[in-house]
Amino acid sequence: MTTGSPPPTVPKRSRARTFVPLGVAAWLVLEIWLLTVVADAAGGFTVFLLLVAGAVLGAVVIKRAGRRAFKNLTETLQRQQAGETPAQRRMGSGSGFLMLGGLLLMLPGMVSDVAGLLLLVPPVRSFLGRYAERSLERRMSAAGTGSLGDAFQQARIHRPDGKVVQGEVIRQDAPPAPRRDDGPKPPLTP
Repeated sequence: MTTGSPPPTVPKRSRARTFVPLGVAAWLVLEIWLLTVVADAAGGFTVFLLLVAGAVLGAVVIKRAGRRAFKNLTETLQRQQAGETPAQRRMGSGSGFLMLGGLLLMLPGMVSDVAGLLLLVPPVRSFLGRYAERSLERRMSAAGTGSLGDAFQQARIHRPDGKVVQGEVIRQDAPPAPRRDDGPKPPLTP
């Protein structure tokens, strides 16, 4: 017996949902294979020392980057409380890629360690920062009006005095809605 309703359609899977798990699986297989190759060549104890050294170095890098980020935040807040206008941030002052490098160093594996060590090099971090900024700006300019990109564009407007006036919009052309207070309302049920 048919009901006349069309069969439910299965939503199409995005490329990211297809290829990201495959990429992660390939990365894990590559990491394990490289660890076994290095263990065969240099010995298991050497691999263990490399993994421990990577974890310790990664923890030190993350701690240092976190302290620098906290110091930058407190300096910015102190300047704003003193009434100074916020200065343009310097390129390379961000600690995000540095923390990512530390995290990659902490992950066990040779490929992640090499990627983490590359992120510790300042020219690589500044290149990736410029690339990410250009990519974000390109996506923001391509976003239509009324979208999330428009909200970010509004948030980037800087006032000369830095003051924000909060208020409420009251429409004069619409009559005020009558208020009824009949007591507590029952909860909504599905």
